Amino acid sequence: MKKAFITCIAIVCTVAGLQSQNVVWQPENIKALTSEWTGERTSDGRPKVSDKLLERLKALSMEEIWGTLRRNGYNNQFENFASPFENGWEILHPDEVMSGRVVTAQFMPFRKDFDAYVQQQAEKEGTKTPVTNYAPIIKLMDGDVYVADSYGKMVDGTLIGDNLGNAIYKAGKRGVIFNGSVRDVEGLSQIEGFNAWIRGSDPSAIKEMMIESVNGPIRIGRVTVLPGDVVLAKTTGVSFIPAHLVQKVVISGEFTALRDEFNRFCMRTNKYEYVNEAFVVDDEVFEKDFKEWLDKYPNLPMPKSELDAFLKEREEQRNNR
Repeated sequence: MKKAFITCIAIVCTVAGLQSQNVVWQPENIKALTSEWTGERTSDGRPKVSDKLLERLKALSMEEIWGTLRRNGYNNQFENFASPFENGWEILHPDEVMSGRVVTAQFMPFRKDFDAYVQQQAEKEGTKTPVTNYAPIIKLMDGDVYVADSYGKMVDGTLIGDNLGNAIYKAGKRGVIFNGSVRDVEGLSQIEGFNAWIRGSDPSAIKEMMIESVNGPIRIGRVTVLPGDVVLAKTTGVSFIPAHLVQKVVISGEFTALRDEFNRFCMRTNKYEYVNEAFVVDDEVFEKDFKEWLDKYPNLPMPKSELDAFLKEREEQRNNR
């Protein structure tokens, strides 16, 4: 009898969970989804990676980021934009780099009964106005990037024009990444500081589309994106970094860049003999010389205390191998 009672409770909880499926994901659900993050959060529950880390991230290469993510078991966090004609991506201002905290939106082809459910569910969640393509924009805060999957729709699939572009930039001071299209490209390109990674553009207005969720998991190309991820967008593509790994990605990338610079210094100054693409020098001597070079390095990209902690951890890992 006790077992049957427990089973009944489980069924009730499952049904309750289905009935409370999020349209606009609630803070407690976002916290559960991003539970490995232990730092500050935004009011809507997303991880709030610091502005300083967002700025430091912009100096890193995709290769430096990719390596750390792979070592930590995240193998599908990069979408390649390097061949836009092959992959169908365009960048509004290709020479500008963008980083920020992610707000997500999932669009779908309009279906009357499903949209009615979405609107009813959103009202139960406390949304006071109909859920439209403006719903993700009102969630944006300073430092946010609006990321949406609109299934690559071009004609009648334009998520924003220059009016909404201005609203997005005013709120987030960043831009957008859309698996879909925009309109009013000339107007968007004139918004100072705004940038967009998109599938293309079309003069038509949005039509026969609906929002399925805001701040839930979405897919951009080969990447699964969660709300509160940190994105780095460059001409070569975009990387979506889990919030709990951003600190490690940044310090590891900065260290790798310094290490590469020291290698170039050694080659330029003939500090060591170079044979078969390798320096002829004892590892301990090389590490000692590298640390001395770091001690004299002007304007380190990271705080010295952070670098010292990283070097200590690295040394401990080397000794434990």
